[in-house]
Amino acid sequence: MAKQRVLSGMQPSGFLHLGNLMGALDNWRKLQDQYECYYFIADWHALTTNYADTSKIRTYVHEMVIDWLAAGLDPEKAVLFRQSFVPEHAVLHVLLSMSTPLPWLERVPTYKEKIEQIQDKDMNTYGFLGYPVLQAADILIYKAHFVPVGVDQLPHLELTREIGRRFDQFYGEVFPEPQPLMTEYPKLPGTDGRKMSKSYNNCLYLSDSPEVIAKKVMAMVTDPARVRRQDPGNPDVCPLFTLDKIFAPKEWCDHVNVECRRAGIGCVDDKKELLKHLIAYLAPIQEKRKELVAQPGRIAEIIAEGSGKARAVAQKTLAEVTEAMKL
Repeated sequence: MAKQRVLSGMQPSGFLHLGNLMGALDNWRKLQDQYECYYFIADWHALTTNYADTSKIRTYVHEMVIDWLAAGLDPEKAVLFRQSFVPEHAVLHVLLSMSTPLPWLERVPTYKEKIEQIQDKDMNTYGFLGYPVLQAADILIYKAHFVPVGVDQLPHLELTREIGRRFDQFYGEVFPEPQPLMTEYPKLPGTDGRKMSKSYNNCLYLSDSPEVIAKKVMAMVTDPARVRRQDPGNPDVCPLFTLDKIFAPKEWCDHVNVECRRAGIGCVDDKKELLKHLIAYLAPIQEKRKELVAQPGRIAEIIAEGSGKARAVAQKTLAEVTEAMKL
């Protein structure tokens, strides 16, 4: 039997960080053994927030693929491709935008959130408002059965399903409804306690050296109510403890959960213990990165080959779409 298809993408808007690894890449690596996986570099999506300065996009594309391969993605198992190398995405985006109601886009939660939180860029653009339609085109053009998402991304996937349903109501059944595959770690805290995000400058990057990671972790915010070492803390609201539960042994987490509440352990002690496990976890990925950095030609070949495979599928779907629309 043919494997069911999975589609997911990532913006080349900066170097990849720990949140990308645990929230997406680690899951992608597992899925490639079970499904027919298409993973794409969303370079058009990167323009929604970085349209004013595109000088680093090519660098970020290259570095991101290095991180993907270092994290275990295999071009022999999954199709790795670049969005802008498959122009059919843009054509389907235009066609879907003709029938997508404006209020559907204005109610997207992350649209309002980013407008409020990103103050140093003008986000009042058609591209930013309409990017969920492009996202729907990315998914629907491969007739994906599943999309790996975190809880905060479920509204985007539901909007894709609504856009697909509306198209099918007008023109006949073309698109299957993609279902979510929930990720285990949808959100990791950054060094300032907010969601780890390049936009917030609070990331632990996969390309950071162990020394840089140590410096960032040691400066990381913890329980804001714990001002002094002798003050009892609350691990339930501590960003550091969230990372403990992912990277440190259960015995250490149990120890912190008890001792922190009675000030029996300090935040510095916890940070030092976390660092040992975090750096050990990242070590094989960083070793693989070093090997891949020395093979720039190979990276370009993987992107070109994967984009060719993706485009063959996208062209077939677009032909069905234009036939359904009588274009």
